[in-house]
Amino acid sequence: MIFEKAVRLLSRKGLRITFAESCTGGLMAASVTDVPGASAVFPGSAVTYSNGIKIKAVAVRPETIEKHTEVSRETAREMAAGAAAFFDADIAVSATGYAGPGGGTENDPVGTVYVGVFVRGRVDAYRLFFPGRDRGQIRDAVVRFAAYITECEAARL
Repeated sequence: MIFEKAVRLLSRKGLRITFAESCTGGLMAASVTDVPGASAVFPGSAVTYSNGIKIKAVAVRPETIEKHTEVSRETAREMAAGAAAFFDADIAVSATGYAGPGGGTENDPVGTVYVGVFVRGRVDAYRLFFPGRDRGQIRDAVVRFAAYITECEAARL
């Protein structure tokens, strides 16, 4: 189970986690709920596949999408912060990207994913790039990264 260690750490420390997922389509949430006892640390999450839902559900500002696009460091940061606020979580992870086979831009081709990480008021974002991987491989890699970063942050708190 991908999130097993993270769920144990979160539970031991009394922390809550949530997600705002676009390109992963709920796979992070599914991976957490695969772990027995996840309900103690996971209040819920949002699959924000459309821009309208990113704006309504997790408070991404329309001007952020207009200026930077929905696949950007800035959008990922706002998704994570918005999810943390909505679900009252200590840690929130977001993912927005081009999992393919279509989409992408010159600067952010297919395989580019931005992961936002909110931890008790601090928010960062990471640009990941998985060239030559198919949609399933990209989504799986992002979920594994989310589990890893959650473990790291939970251990630090």
